[in-house]
Amino acid sequence: MRLPPVKYETISFRGGLDQVTPTLSLPSGYARDSLNFECGQRGGYNRIGGYERYDGRVSPSGASYLVMTVANSATPALASTITGLTSAATGVLIGLTATTFVLTKVIGNFTPGEFLQVTGVTIATFSMFGGPTTAKSAAIYQAAASDAYRPNIQKPPGSGPARGVIVLSDVVYAFRDNVGATSCDLWKATSGGWVQIPYVNEISFTVGGAATPNDGAVLTQGGVTATIKRVMLQTGAWVGNTAAGRFVITSIAGGNFAAGAATAGGVAVTLSGVQTQITQLAGGKYDCDYGNFFGGVQTPRLYGADGVNRGFEFDGVTFVPIVTGASPDTPKYAAVHKNALFFSITSSLFFSGPGLPYSYSAVTNGGQIAVGQNITGLLVQPGAQTTGAMAIYTEISTFMLYGTGLSTWNLVAFNSGTGAIDYSAQNLAQSYQFDSSGVLSLATSLNYGNFDQATLTASIKPFIDANRASLSCSCLCRDKNQYRVFFSNGFCLFLTIVNGQYLGGMPSYLPISGNGGTGAYNAWESVLSSGIEVTYICGYDGFIYQMEKGTSFDGAAIPAYVTLNYDALRSPRILKRFRKAALELQGSTYAEINFSYSLGYGSAALQQPNVKAYPNNFSPTFWDSFTWDAFFWDGSNLLPSELEMAGTAENVACTLGSNNNYTGQFTLNSLIIHYTPRRGMR
Repeated sequence: MRLPPVKYETISFRGGLDQVTPTLSLPSGYARDSLNFECGQRGGYNRIGGYERYDGRVSPSGASYLVMTVANSATPALASTITGLTSAATGVLIGLTATTFVLTKVIGNFTPGEFLQVTGVTIATFSMFGGPTTAKSAAIYQAAASDAYRPNIQKPPGSGPARGVIVLSDVVYAFRDNVGATSCDLWKATSGGWVQIPYVNEISFTVGGAATPNDGAVLTQGGVTATIKRVMLQTGAWVGNTAAGRFVITSIAGGNFAAGAATAGGVAVTLSGVQTQITQLAGGKYDCDYGNFFGGVQTPRLYGADGVNRGFEFDGVTFVPIVTGASPDTPKYAAVHKNALFFSITSSLFFSGPGLPYSYSAVTNGGQIAVGQNITGLLVQPGAQTTGAMAIYTEISTFMLYGTGLSTWNLVAFNSGTGAIDYSAQNLAQSYQFDSSGVLSLATSLNYGNFDQATLTASIKPFIDANRASLSCSCLCRDKNQYRVFFSNGFCLFLTIVNGQYLGGMPSYLPISGNGGTGAYNAWESVLSSGIEVTYICGYDGFIYQMEKGTSFDGAAIPAYVTLNYDALRSPRILKRFRKAALELQGSTYAEINFSYSLGYGSAALQQPNVKAYPNNFSPTFWDSFTWDAFFWDGSNLLPSELEMAGTAENVACTLGSNNNYTGQFTLNSLIIHYTPRRGMR
């Protein structure tokens, strides 16, 4: 009797998560359930990168380890300090076999032939460097070395979540409330950990004239002196003796200033009173933008707002509060646009004079624009030299501000039905924001000034509905062409968008808990002078974490899986005998992949390869629900991994994943199903 031939169906991983399209209408390769995977720019599903804590010191994943062959070895406890009797070199034990010790935090040079001791007791003889290792053991040792260094990395001192993180001139800075939550402190990441940036003093002046004093000049009043760190003209002009504003000063000597005459670098001014200490109230969330109002290569500065304090300027050394004249003066968002500094305060937009980030007076062409709804985001749009546009978001509407200055600003209602949730608006190649219906794009057409808006996440509406109320922050990952949204319940959504084309979105979960939330409280993406992109998030637990770093979630395993849609292999009513599958992977490090599958919609009438019934398409998948066909892959080639399958059904849904702290990023490219057609279903 002639047997039916074995057939082969290739499933390319693409499209991301889809929770709503009917099974038979969904193309193969789409995911019905997933966690901690993302859509690749060129197809495939990538296991997401890890994250690890950061404070300026060498990252845990940068740790090294040393393998040494030993003889006559006892069995010392892991984490013991091993000392060379002759060399006095030391190291921390992170792994061992019958003939090898694996050490990290090595100080000094061990000498072959010397005795090795723990707390003065000889436990082995050091023979030589090196020893037998496998790809798996090397990955495990690297993870263990990272764990040994991890406790060295500290959170910025204080309480509550980290309020903000910024990068300026390749240096990382963080905001966090102090221990008593009475103020918010500013910290700088250094090779020795976090170092506090002190807030200095400010003092108001009036009737300044004749010439403009420079930053760095000396303020003098009798025997009292100080160094001027910033000259802040708010109204009037120096020529004509009408200048008024503030000085930010430091290094005060000789007592306190008082109301009355003084000189600033030889320029006569009248001080309004005693200097005051600059402080930041606790409880804000920082939103910042880069700006350069002074023309020099070395003068880019950060301008920001946090919703509870005055706006500010920061150059890496001096923190400078900015007064807009509003009451209360507590801007929430900041943007630099057309050589002016914009702040949003509730439903109004305040803008500085051109090139004058400290002046919001109409005399200097500054001013205020009423929007009529509470502003939830500002995004500068592409434009020409003679015009410009900035998107102004509210929760229920989007506005466009056209123009280049006070005489040409023109606020136009763009869409009265869609807006943006706080802290969700970002610029990739186009503008993206998250509103009540999901993620929207705001695309400019070739005819500048006309816009087209579209919802991207209709296929994951259940996820959107479950999480939109807890949106916390957003950021970009330009290297991966991703718009990322984070929620205060730990979930996040990574959307991959290449050349304006939406390739798919997939959720992840970051187990960073504390202070009433889980995951990221705030986020910041930046490109260093070296061209390397970095992304940092503010953990609810107070730590600053660097994304795309290491093989773990700050030491914890990354539980990642993707479950494909039930695939009938183009024959929905034909039974198939499944024989095996071939998986194509891509990556550069050791990986352990797990594989399982569900037959015939998970029917209990079929012999499933699971320990218990497979959950339905719209239920959470639990890691211990499967009997896994586990295998490893060392990243050395693209040869398919052969996976055994058995059983007969009309369709199959495959699940692949990993769950450890030592597997690096990898990509699932495709899956080839081997099957034999049987009879039609009756």
